[in-house]
Amino acid sequence: MLAIKVVAKDAENAKNFLLQQENLSRDYHVFSKDGFVYFPIIKKTAQYPVVSVQLKKQEKKEQDLKKILQDKLTTKEQEVLKTAFDHIGTIAILEIDNTLKKKEKIIAQALLDALPSVKTVLKKAGIHEGVFRTQRMALLAGVNTRETIHRENGISLQLDVEKVYFSPRSSNERIRIAHCVKKGESILVMFSGCAPFPCVLSKNTPAKEIYGVELNPLGHKYGLKNVALNKLKNVFLYEGDVRTVVPKLGKKFDRILMPLPKSAEDFLDVALAAVKKGGIIHFYDFLHEEKFHEASDKIKKACKTAHKKCRILRTVKCGQYSPWTFRICVDFKVE
Repeated sequence: MLAIKVVAKDAENAKNFLLQQENLSRDYHVFSKDGFVYFPIIKKTAQYPVVSVQLKKQEKKEQDLKKILQDKLTTKEQEVLKTAFDHIGTIAILEIDNTLKKKEKIIAQALLDALPSVKTVLKKAGIHEGVFRTQRMALLAGVNTRETIHRENGISLQLDVEKVYFSPRSSNERIRIAHCVKKGESILVMFSGCAPFPCVLSKNTPAKEIYGVELNPLGHKYGLKNVALNKLKNVFLYEGDVRTVVPKLGKKFDRILMPLPKSAEDFLDVALAAVKKGGIIHFYDFLHEEKFHEASDKIKKACKTAHKKCRILRTVKCGQYSPWTFRICVDFKVE
């Protein structure tokens, strides 16, 4: 049986990834041994090491969303059914096609039946909007709540999915950055939200200190809760605009993260002023795959204005935003 092999601390992260990709086999049990967890998969993936192992077969096969809905949706309806969804703690967030509006509660109940860990099913009821990039949700089935505790990469995150911007699909990116961190680093996370990056970095790296700055008062409040929830001692969070707060910190950082959903380039000057010589900046952008070079162009332009030299280290795809358009991260060194 094909399976991915991950260290135990990354198990929740790997599971969420497989669920989002619809690549977790329901035919076999998950198996753990010697500090590793083995997840049975349907097809090979480049994201994790794939091995061949003997796994115990499930006595009762769980069906995927399309299978359990095959008698309740027409063939045409099944074609437009989006089986991928955001799984945040005990909440599942669906994107329902307008043509399936009359069947949305049936679909939501099917998801509740398929995933015992899900207690609430919501649907996206609007686009990300406003300066905080939040999104309205509507209840479809289960417990009427927007708050949950999400687990990934060895940490727990409490948040309100409707009032705080958070993407579980960035869990792989968060652990990727963690693997880059060296002992003793001082790190700044701009636009830190409910503190997923600070918490993951504190829990999984030998960093000396992690600072986070968040404009959304509620996001900052949840961030403080999450620092306490995970008993972290080297995370320091500030509420406010990074353009105002960061200069007041009076610090230079070895590594700066800029995970703003959009328009991060407007704050490159702030990051460049706060990074140490030889420091690393992780710049995020949304671009069509034929225009990835534009992110590097923005960086080089900002560096030229700031009279600094930079070296692009790598460009990484870390999520698909729409067809042919991806969220990318450009890692660059300020020299």
